[in-house]
Amino acid sequence: MVTVSAGARLHFGFQNLSLAHDRLYGGVGVGLAEPRVQVRAEPVDAVAVDAAADAMPAVGGDERADLDATRRFADRAASVLGVDGAHVTVERALPRHVGLGSGTQLALATYAAVARANDREPRPREHAPALGRGGRSGVGVGTFEAGGFVVDAGHPTARFTTDEPARGEWETPPVVARHDLPADWRFVVAVPDVDAGRSGESEAQSMRTVVEHADGGVADAVAGTLTRTLLPAAATNDHARFADGMAELGRLNGAWYADEQGGVFRPPVGEIVDSLARSDAVGGVGQSSWGPAVYGLSDESRVDDAIDAARDALDAAGVDGNVLATAPATTGADVE
Repeated sequence: MVTVSAGARLHFGFQNLSLAHDRLYGGVGVGLAEPRVQVRAEPVDAVAVDAAADAMPAVGGDERADLDATRRFADRAASVLGVDGAHVTVERALPRHVGLGSGTQLALATYAAVARANDREPRPREHAPALGRGGRSGVGVGTFEAGGFVVDAGHPTARFTTDEPARGEWETPPVVARHDLPADWRFVVAVPDVDAGRSGESEAQSMRTVVEHADGGVADAVAGTLTRTLLPAAATNDHARFADGMAELGRLNGAWYADEQGGVFRPPVGEIVDSLARSDAVGGVGQSSWGPAVYGLSDESRVDDAIDAARDALDAAGVDGNVLATAPATTGADVE
């Protein structure tokens, strides 16, 4: 029997969504120590899945383990690994489609558990495409492997097609930069109780529309923010500059998505971002992926004030929700 546990991730945005540049996408984000997905597997002669009674998300989202998705991932894992199967139990779940990378982390945790239960060495980067992951961003795969602040190389623009490529017809984007962030930094995450972010075909269609109309000039501004602010700040543990870079990269990405999501940040996330950004205890406020999760950067000494500010921001927007504070992940998935 084997247990695999992996932390959520935040997605700050992409480096480029314009067809005018050589590389498309190129994710930027960070792994989190919490919340986590955890699955257990033992070898059997077919695929079976279930969930522990308490396998509910730690923060917001759908309060059910996604057993349909788990079965798909387990079936695909058994196929690519060439094994008979495994009995997979979801012991902890991430909230689904809120911007915390639940799909990729569940897919890779399930795959790794099936592999180890059958005495196979997991190769998540190689097999992520067969699981349907890494088609745009490689941040979730990168944080599953090693945690940290991750920048991936994206995909060659020439491979972009108006039709979604078949599962597995891509390679996981390589990581071009990775840094551990200080242990006393804290990411504050607010998940408002509103409609989930886009996923599946809805997300794919929105991304195609965004890419086909994206302004290449925004990518040039993103490149400057990444190379002159975020990466140097990560390398030198500069909290204030890293927060500045997070916020700017998020705003620039929002310019690409404004027509699709109803603003630089999707409603009512914009109100939450504006309110939280006024707190002295929080910097770098933005929206993770399609949201609705909102993130900000604080530190251990100010985290209580940051949590209070996030709760106040939800109240100011007139929505319920959940708030947590977590350290950045400095390692990848845990396997026991």
